[in-house]
Amino acid sequence: MRMNIVLAAVAVTALVACAAPPPAEEVDRVDYLNSGKSLPIGLPFSEAVRVGDTLYLSGQIGNIPGTLELVPGGVEEEARQVMENIKTSLETHGYSMSDLVKCTVMLADIGDWPAFNEIYKKFFTGRYPARSAFGANGLAVGASVEVECFAVRQENEGG
Repeated sequence: MRMNIVLAAVAVTALVACAAPPPAEEVDRVDYLNSGKSLPIGLPFSEAVRVGDTLYLSGQIGNIPGTLELVPGGVEEEARQVMENIKTSLETHGYSMSDLVKCTVMLADIGDWPAFNEIYKKFFTGRYPARSAFGANGLAVGASVEVECFAVRQENEGG
């Protein structure tokens, strides 16, 4: 009887150990990332910060990659470049557009909302991240549009 109790205690201990959360250093690991492929190196913020499987992207503007110079052509061209910069940043750090779960859109003129949406939709295949948007009184370097996002690495693409 005593042996059965000891064996039961060992079995319970083994089950609890198997169900234990991952080590804190894996859960709490934070990586501050700057590739220079979208935004220039040396700005006072990170291009992206990865916490576990979540990637937080800083706001992207329609800049020519690696510079702070905006692409010419107005809001449509800036919107297209913003989305290309987001895609580049995601792919550089091992994510894709399908991993995006939330975007925040800032427009210098909220009247540009329909034009922005036409460009934005082309970067997705029907599964859109959650999103919010607002008009802003001035964006970095005089940009017409800025978008910040976060992504979570997807285990499966179903749903």
